[in-house]
Amino acid sequence: MLNIEHIGIAVKSLDVSVPLFENLLNTVCYKTEEVESEAVRTAFFKQGQTKVELLESTSEAGVIAKFIERKGEGMHHIAFEVDDIYSEMKRLQAEGFVLLNDAPKDGADNKLVCFLHPKSTNGLLVELCQEKK
Repeated sequence: MLNIEHIGIAVKSLDVSVPLFENLLNTVCYKTEEVESEAVRTAFFKQGQTKVELLESTSEAGVIAKFIERKGEGMHHIAFEVDDIYSEMKRLQAEGFVLLNDAPKDGADNKLVCFLHPKSTNGLLVELCQEKK
């Protein structure tokens, strides 16, 4: 069984969105981080077992900037926590899912990550993530 690790939301500005989500979720942002390889700044919130990640592009050519251009701000991806990202990638690929990367990469919040192409998941971008040891 896969547990939901977090929900990713694309935003134009963390400066605007962090206070909004602090009010909405009635909790403070516990962490911000830049992931240079993905050209994003992230902000994390946790309420109970639920985590929300806000994603702001640091580049006009970045994937988040392009997403917002096409679809506007809003839900970008859902992330599932896995115990062994390598075996889960292999299993899903064998089931016919299309992976966006051949090997896990470093992600935010001390995670190894891999994304599944939305064309193989009914239009939803899915992220697999595993805590780095």
